[in-house]
Amino acid sequence: MTQEVHEPTDITPDKDGGVIKQILRAGEGNESPVPGDNVSVHYVGTLDDGTQFDSSRDRGEHFKFDLGKGSVIKAWDLGIATMKKGELAKFTCKPKYAYGEVGSPPKIPSNATLIFEVELVSWKGIAQGEDLSLKNDGSIIRHITTKGKGWKNPNEGALVKVHYVGRHGENVFEDREVEFTVGDAVISNVIEGLDIAVKRMKEGEKCRLDIKPSMAYGSKGNPDLGVPPDAELVYDVELLSFENAKESWEMEPHEKLEQSIIAKTKGTKFFKEGNYKVALKYYDKCQKNLEFETTLKGEDEEKRKEVIVQAHLNMAMCHLKMEQYVKVRDHCNKALDLDDKCVKAYFRRGQAYYAGNDFDLARKDFEKACEIEPENKAAKNQVKICEQKIKQFDKKEKAKYQGMFEKFAAEDSKKSDGEKGDDSK
Repeated sequence: MTQEVHEPTDITPDKDGGVIKQILRAGEGNESPVPGDNVSVHYVGTLDDGTQFDSSRDRGEHFKFDLGKGSVIKAWDLGIATMKKGELAKFTCKPKYAYGEVGSPPKIPSNATLIFEVELVSWKGIAQGEDLSLKNDGSIIRHITTKGKGWKNPNEGALVKVHYVGRHGENVFEDREVEFTVGDAVISNVIEGLDIAVKRMKEGEKCRLDIKPSMAYGSKGNPDLGVPPDAELVYDVELLSFENAKESWEMEPHEKLEQSIIAKTKGTKFFKEGNYKVALKYYDKCQKNLEFETTLKGEDEEKRKEVIVQAHLNMAMCHLKMEQYVKVRDHCNKALDLDDKCVKAYFRRGQAYYAGNDFDLARKDFEKACEIEPENKAAKNQVKICEQKIKQFDKKEKAKYQGMFEKFAAEDSKKSDGEKGDDSK
């Protein structure tokens, strides 16, 4: 079998011919070391006339260094970062990327072009990377491979353009360029981990993201892409460009109201699809846009309150579906702070109490719903169910305590008989 021939390639950022790479033997897998990793290589270095000036192979030991730290010549920091494990490559390095005018006497003269034959043996990820996850739980770890430019980052609602390659082990399951709105990435079939990470990137930045299942495809996986359940994924991402959205404080009051209604509509779409986690994000955005808006008057102010109440009610319903009952009560309480006659808030809070076996408080909320809306059949029915549960509970408690009393009475009787026996001796 003949070995594949690889053409020489200029790997310098400026394409100035300063470092030319030719792969002599392809490596394995798709991963390459990133800045901060401790790499282990074998190499042979020669001048352009063929004179050998150094060789780790002659010494019989690997050469190790931290990539991207400036501890080796610039050509190596550039070149090793392009290699795969086991790869053998030749690098032709102009003086600018080697030892320059000074050289490295006595073996390397001034302005020398150097040729290195390098084998990447292995590397260790000493650099732990940066945890970008919202809970600091290690579910999104970033390793920057190329720094971006400027100081701005995409904000929530920004239109971003990225190129990414998604991998599970050695399997590349996705390689695409896509535009999406930050916070709406799911609409473009982009995972949550990338949606969160892109807000910390700068234009032109390239990075590797190590993403846990909770921020990717979770326990279901993605059969269409060949991603199995509970898969940890790696994404190589480049932020090509972005255009930031208006911040909430930059919007006019009517714009905030419009954006909140749009967010609520999107949330409802995902709720109907059973995607409660994503729906929650939109409902939360809906209420946050208007939470501190105090300049609206008349009908607009009433509409603001109505939208916030609806957002909290919808969040309560999402948490109810997810069996997060404390959060259900919290959102119902917030809705009632704005509208103390909100039947749905009492009803959903009652459902949360009922799910937590707090039947007395559940009954009170359902009764309150009936008081405000006497014809509410669902609330009336829940009152009856709560009363049945309370009776059952009372009956069980009575039986339990009756049994305890009988047990204690029997023990006392035995003790009394024993004492009488002692007296008769």
